[in-house]
Amino acid sequence: MSTHTWTRRQVLNTAAGTAALAGAATVMSPGTARAHGDRPDPHGRLKIIAIEEAVMLPGLITQGTALNGAIPFKPEVTAAWFKRLPDITEYRLADMDANGVTMQVLSLTPPGVQMQPDAAIAVRDAQVANDALAGIVDAHPTRFGGLAALPLQDPRAAVREARRAIRDLKMAGFLVNGHTNGHYLDEPQFRPVWAALEELGAALYLHPTPAPTGDWGLLKDRPELVGPLYSWAAETGGHALRVILGGVFDDFPGARLILGHMGEFLPFQAPRLDVQIQNINTRVPLKKKPSEYLVDNIAITTSGVMDDTMLQAAIKTVGIDNVLFAIDYPFEKSEQAVGFLRHASLSTGHRKKIAHRNAERILKL
Repeated sequence: MSTHTWTRRQVLNTAAGTAALAGAATVMSPGTARAHGDRPDPHGRLKIIAIEEAVMLPGLITQGTALNGAIPFKPEVTAAWFKRLPDITEYRLADMDANGVTMQVLSLTPPGVQMQPDAAIAVRDAQVANDALAGIVDAHPTRFGGLAALPLQDPRAAVREARRAIRDLKMAGFLVNGHTNGHYLDEPQFRPVWAALEELGAALYLHPTPAPTGDWGLLKDRPELVGPLYSWAAETGGHALRVILGGVFDDFPGARLILGHMGEFLPFQAPRLDVQIQNINTRVPLKKKPSEYLVDNIAITTSGVMDDTMLQAAIKTVGIDNVLFAIDYPFEKSEQAVGFLRHASLSTGHRKKIAHRNAERILKL
């Protein structure tokens, strides 16, 4: 199987001139893009960068999305999502313009490459996805950024791809869709990946995955609990706790993890974590309280949790400099997410930090 890595120019030429990209993610040439939608926020009041925005990309061997599993989503809802996931210029830019969203930071819809059991295919698919994403960003540089995929099935290859994605493709960071075939980011084989992320100054967004690791009795006969109502937040928050308890941030203090959905429960459990950690013999002695890692190494986004009380509590726990805006397009409605941001009980300075300044700093946009 070919592992040929495209150059950015090849990606752009393919996107503009063949059906390989046009059949799934519609990409226009830079000139056409500017005519269509590369213009300032039409509302002219607040620059808004949304950083957890899903896209389906062409050319991948690994198939499947979060919409193909056991979650009982309504058919008409999933149909609307499937229509918008592969799109770039028809629905997405129009939605952004209608709601005053300046930029979406795109990432591969879950479960992405994490579910691929063949390491060589995972490496190949990550390269193809990242090249395609770089082509979209190049075609619409003022409207889109990108979080690259990482083929963690092969940690050495993941390190190489991380360096290529940042240095050559100019990606804004990385997104990993949960566990990788049952392996979690605190495990020893991923230490070189964390070292590379710290070296590159690149953040890693830990996103929920629809791929289960085994039977969870709590969910038996209650499929509604699978997915956004409960299990995704519990699993992702638990994964982040594994990273903390595994001493990753003690070994790599410059590493940065981003959690969506107002921190996947963790900000609201921080006081209990700090109390109970004193009663538990942890396998790895920690240098700090759990809540301190939430401030020093973890940022959170507002995706899907559009409530002022929750926002204020999260800000008090992790700090205003660690809260970023996200919509979770197309799974959440942009008008609701943007309306929440515009009307939240925030000072002008704090609103700007959440809307764009924190993303610009953490993701180097």
